[in-house]
Amino acid sequence: MSADSRINTSGPDPYSQGASDPGKPTPTAVAGLKKIVAASMVGTVVEWYEFFLYATAASLVFGKFFFPNANTPLDGIIAAFITYAVGFIARPLGGIVFGQIGDKLGRKQTLQATIILIGVSTFLMGCLPGFNNVGYWAPAMLVVLRFVQGFAIGGEWGGAVLLVAEHSPDKSRAFWSSWPQAAVPVGNLLATLVLLIMSWILPGDQFLSWGWRVAFWLSAVIVFVGYYIRTHVTEAPIFLEARAKAEAEKTASYGVKEVVRKYPKGVLQAMGLRFAENILYYIIVSFTIVYLVAVHKYNTSQLLLALLIAHAVHFAVIPQVGRLADRIGRKPVYFAGAVLGATWAFFAFPMFDTQNPAIIVFAVTIGLCFHALMYAGQPAIMAEMFPTRMRYSGVSLGYQLTSILAGSLAPIIATALLQQYHSWVPVAIYIVIACIITGITVLTLRETKGASLREIDAEDARKHNLETADV
Repeated sequence: MSADSRINTSGPDPYSQGASDPGKPTPTAVAGLKKIVAASMVGTVVEWYEFFLYATAASLVFGKFFFPNANTPLDGIIAAFITYAVGFIARPLGGIVFGQIGDKLGRKQTLQATIILIGVSTFLMGCLPGFNNVGYWAPAMLVVLRFVQGFAIGGEWGGAVLLVAEHSPDKSRAFWSSWPQAAVPVGNLLATLVLLIMSWILPGDQFLSWGWRVAFWLSAVIVFVGYYIRTHVTEAPIFLEARAKAEAEKTASYGVKEVVRKYPKGVLQAMGLRFAENILYYIIVSFTIVYLVAVHKYNTSQLLLALLIAHAVHFAVIPQVGRLADRIGRKPVYFAGAVLGATWAFFAFPMFDTQNPAIIVFAVTIGLCFHALMYAGQPAIMAEMFPTRMRYSGVSLGYQLTSILAGSLAPIIATALLQQYHSWVPVAIYIVIACIITGITVLTLRETKGASLREIDAEDARKHNLETADV
């Protein structure tokens, strides 16, 4: 069988054994799967609460607190976003390290380590002195903690989504594995909600001096909750089988080096899929704040409230898009997201210019719905690109490498374009280019709706044995 042919989906599905409908998982399997989903989601909410908390604080606070000597407010924001980008640079390193560990030791242990690392680094961010207290030591310490935070996030996503994807039935993998994706807007929603409450109850000078710290300190509480829940999850049977087979045969390799050597196309396709989705998201949730505050002097509390509503809708939409990807296929849903995402800025920024709160909420919400068309199906698509023995490394590498080129630079590039041209049009063109790249990538994919992960492993084994024989 060619590696690029459509996957045989006739492999056995353990979730359907004993069911009257062979395509439907048993009630016991569903109950166990819901427990796995809940554990994955709670941890992911914690991780992304902290990560997006930094993004919002970079837009609202850090430019003034850590870079007060900037020539203009936009210069300070750009400097804050550069420290923000450090976390993205660290993410591929985290993906490599934790991907290697996750493929060898398991998803569960890796996820326990990542949640502790990001919790400690985020709490310490809330304790940092400002530039006026210790000078350049303040932004230097911020950069170090941001690096640790990003390093942990690099290993978080792959483990969280694979824990669910590898437990899921073949026919509904996109739906179930979209739930950890839905946890991302929940984490963002919580971060926005905390900052919104603090901005409501505190005068502006107190919010800038210490109020923002409370949101970072609160992370300690939810980290303990997330860690506890993750101690009670189990590894997927397919992973345990693959690990046992690798240990017994001592022939199958795993990890980043192996996935780059055996599945370079899959890594590149994962990067291409991620490109527009990542850029569009950070333009919506980060640069939108910059645009409305810098250009229109828009009220911070009203803006945070708009994002709060949009995140709630985003959470509700993602699982339904996952269900749609199981029904009609991964490719058409993802391609629709790329096409619609390319149109968003051309109507969204004129809507922002109205400064009407309801219209602003509508524009941001539409953008996140377009984003969901790409984001919901990512775990299933990427899990179906790689065999179990190197799946953690493959999805983490493709997903996190793109963060450097896409998410880390998107707010910086967009803010610089706004500063240079005093117009949103170059930003819209930037999004279009990203969506074209992702759209072309989607067209190169094979459709994997309903694919069996066991068949993917069998295909990998056949290919590996053939290569060994040739040697």
